[in-house]
Amino acid sequence: MTTKLSLATLKDIAATASVPAYARGGLAAGIVHFGVGNFHRAHQAVYLDDLFNLGLDHDWAIVGAGVLPSDAAMRDKLAGQDFLTTVVEQDNNRSGARVTGAMIDYLAPGNAAATIAQLADPAIRIVSLTITEGGYFINPASGVFDPTHPAIAADAANPGDPKTVFGLILAGLKARRDKGIAPYTVMSCDNIPHNGKVTRAAVSGLARLSDPALADWIEANVAFPNGMVDRITPATGAREIAIAADDYGIDDAWPVFCEEFKQWVLEDNFPQGRPALEKAGVQFVPDVAPYEHMKIRILNGGHAAIAYPAALLDIHFVHEAMEDADIRAFLAKLEREEIIPVIPPVPDTDLNDYFALIERRFLNPKIADTIPRLAQDGSNRQPKFILPSTADRLSRGEDVVGLSLVSALWCHYLAGKSDSGKDIAFNDPNIDRIRAAATAAKGDPGAFLELKDIFGTVAGSDLFRKRFAHALKSLQRDGTRATLKRYLEDRLAD
Repeated sequence: MTTKLSLATLKDIAATASVPAYARGGLAAGIVHFGVGNFHRAHQAVYLDDLFNLGLDHDWAIVGAGVLPSDAAMRDKLAGQDFLTTVVEQDNNRSGARVTGAMIDYLAPGNAAATIAQLADPAIRIVSLTITEGGYFINPASGVFDPTHPAIAADAANPGDPKTVFGLILAGLKARRDKGIAPYTVMSCDNIPHNGKVTRAAVSGLARLSDPALADWIEANVAFPNGMVDRITPATGAREIAIAADDYGIDDAWPVFCEEFKQWVLEDNFPQGRPALEKAGVQFVPDVAPYEHMKIRILNGGHAAIAYPAALLDIHFVHEAMEDADIRAFLAKLEREEIIPVIPPVPDTDLNDYFALIERRFLNPKIADTIPRLAQDGSNRQPKFILPSTADRLSRGEDVVGLSLVSALWCHYLAGKSDSGKDIAFNDPNIDRIRAAATAAKGDPGAFLELKDIFGTVAGSDLFRKRFAHALKSLQRDGTRATLKRYLEDRLAD
């Protein structure tokens, strides 16, 4: 027996899941959020739900927004359950479900006028984003905003009817400026180093293409705080929907499953005010950079490191990859010998202890996070999570045997077959181009490194090219497991 999730059924659902302690009718919008995916609903929305449950800041509820077809599908699902979400938190020793109610509306994607009108409302004081690492129109190698991207050029040519997130944010800021309304703070919640600076570059860079005076006003008046976010949140599928129904009796069209751990570190730069998120566990600091480095290099870099050997060995779940002795030892050696040594100190944090925490989180079998999720979008993830560590080591004159192996594993994966001969399914916006380079690398390893927008200056290092070629040839000749063992025995650089 299941109960359809809605405001009217919360009393019934309270028998198996915690439900909001506040009246949803008492909330008022203060945030517009672009990109209402699983991570947002397991992270920012949960922190706000915790705060609202304390009886605080009920004028900071979320209005969802988006521009993609997937956003429209999510809106339809959430609208059918009064914008409520079931969040199932799973740790090794416990599991529990809660219903969050921090979102009170979701704007129809494609209706630019309605979105701009909502953004121009003085009650909206924060606009936040989770649009994935690849959504910021930046050159992967340089990290610089790309004003020549066709979508950006189209918005610059027609700023009154924008199609991108940044075009909508810009139009909202222009409307506020023209009406004498203070600008909202723009807050990225994506896994990008200096995500506030990257977002500022996209918004002001787009403005400069059509209205330089508006760009100057944005740079002088709009805050873009940097932040670090963390919570492992797999994709939702039939399995998760069934567990919500079978274990908790909740009929939720798109529940969210996540680990129990969560972290959010933010710069306190909100000129128009903010919710008291510190009362819900958010850490406000003067400089997020050390925390960003730690999380992106160790956790996201760790995910990127294990994704391709696991995929090549036909391993589907992350915890199963960590149960493979060779993959787990590969990750530990890579992190401790090459990644952690180039991470600057983090206040009150031992980086080896942090990595031990990451290992435990990766081993959590209840999350059922998948290798295909980690392996997708490598052309955006590798330049952000792996190659910066490679570049740092090379600049210090240090070896990159393990990091070069990570790049070689990605290339070998793109050849399209696992070691057992199974076909690999890809999910990457640049798949045709990167697969062509990986195919060419079968005869000439250096051909893959000609993806200069991905590898940047790293590709110019003779040491990196040598290590990459050696690792790739080992993978092609002897396979993934033999190559991992060679690395673990310090024989890969021979």
